[in-house]
Amino acid sequence: MKKIVSGIALSLITLPLFAQNNAAEFEHIINKDSLQKHLIAIAGDEMEGRNSAARGERLSAAYMRSYFVENGIVAPNNVPHYAQNFLLKIDSRKHSEVSINNISLKYPQDYIIPVTDNRSNTFTSSQIVFAGYGIQTDVYNDYKSINVKGKTVIILLDEPKDEGGNFVISGTKESSEWGTFRSLEKKLALAAKKGAVGALIISPSQTKFSGGALRSAENTRMYIMSAPQTKSLNYAVLSHDFVQRHFAEGASWLSNLAAGKTFSKKEYVNISQPVSFNYEKNTALLPAANIAAIIEGTDKKDEYVFITAHYDHVGVQDGKIYNGADDDGSGTVAIMEIGKAFAAAKAAGKGPRRTIVILAFTAEEKGLLGSRYFSEHPFVEMDKISAALNIDMIGRIDTERMLADTLNYIYLVGHDKISTNLKPIGEDVNNRSTKLVLDYKFDHPDDKYRIYFRSDHYNFARKGVPVLFFYDGMLKADYHKPTDTYEKISWSLYEKRARLVFNIAWEIANRDEMLTRDLPIPTTGR
Repeated sequence: MKKIVSGIALSLITLPLFAQNNAAEFEHIINKDSLQKHLIAIAGDEMEGRNSAARGERLSAAYMRSYFVENGIVAPNNVPHYAQNFLLKIDSRKHSEVSINNISLKYPQDYIIPVTDNRSNTFTSSQIVFAGYGIQTDVYNDYKSINVKGKTVIILLDEPKDEGGNFVISGTKESSEWGTFRSLEKKLALAAKKGAVGALIISPSQTKFSGGALRSAENTRMYIMSAPQTKSLNYAVLSHDFVQRHFAEGASWLSNLAAGKTFSKKEYVNISQPVSFNYEKNTALLPAANIAAIIEGTDKKDEYVFITAHYDHVGVQDGKIYNGADDDGSGTVAIMEIGKAFAAAKAAGKGPRRTIVILAFTAEEKGLLGSRYFSEHPFVEMDKISAALNIDMIGRIDTERMLADTLNYIYLVGHDKISTNLKPIGEDVNNRSTKLVLDYKFDHPDDKYRIYFRSDHYNFARKGVPVLFFYDGMLKADYHKPTDTYEKISWSLYEKRARLVFNIAWEIANRDEMLTRDLPIPTTGR
């Protein structure tokens, strides 16, 4: 009996080391010739730039599924045909009418109605009330002497300053929450609580409507949740020209707004003019899918290591195909090849202890939507994910990096967050395998690019999953340009980086314990 127990114990002790030593046996499967072959296909013109929910992206998904089948990489049991399907949505303006004092306003010369914030709705009132900046605090209160119940309010964006140039509410040069870009939501919610039926907004920056302001009135970005209804009231934004032409007080309002001045009691006027607001929008539903495959583990198969990338890009613009070879064709093909290496190990009887999940996300370029959908509808338990290794651009050389190691580096992001295991594992594996220079500069708290929050790993991190993000630093040069093509990939460096991800995944998949979660979850958003 004692002898049998000792034998079992010995086998459990030696298994991780045995598995660890096998990594080098299979990393050669990830090689530059195979990477090049598949990246030329994924980033080819026939994929039409892989725009989210478009034909080219569906062709890319089909290519990945065929690759997985060919290499014996199976779909998760609860993800039929490798596809985690869901709907992306886009809202667009269908119809709008606004009249004030029985005068129909012209769109978009006189007004716009941002489609993201407004729902299909109508409202009417017989009076307008000027509510200044629409603020109520202990320090400053626009509502002190006015009654807006059943009326339409006019609200100025921004917040007032004192004669010394400090903001009245904060008492400093720093604006308060009433002056940020999100303050409109707060102001509308307050107006609704006071009983207003709708709002007319005057923005200091939107004197007239063109470019981005007009686009935001016509169409939303893609989204995955139910139609956004975060604003409490429907509203229209008025042009400065209309405000000055139509309201006797208009020029004074705009002058005070530009200077950040407060208003006297007599300036909070009631205007006996009827308002009619009618707005309709359409919602388009677009089928989309994350593409998932697994290499099932052995004794720890109910724990997971995720290896991820996004396979969408930005499509065709002005007749030019944005191939997205580096962004993120390089990541997409790398996770395919890493999956192939793990599948080969499993076929040889040397597969990983934990289950490897290869997951390609859609709609990263539209706001990390595919990964957000997964994080809200995971097909495995999030607390059973030891780590997520995300790849977004690993095929190029950073054109801004003027160092001697330019041909032998990788930016590693997330090494000092969530788990203290991440840095020692990454460095130990790299020292034993690829020997790349690991650059952590994008983990600096003052990183102006906010890289940690800008790719799909963040939707794992916000759920408490330890993440490492592998990145080449290409924020300039050909980033989001039609010139991001496969000819500019540094193939030998690309191979080394992909092998590093494989080796780190191997280590995490075969260690005795899941990674600790012993550091705070970063909470600052994108």
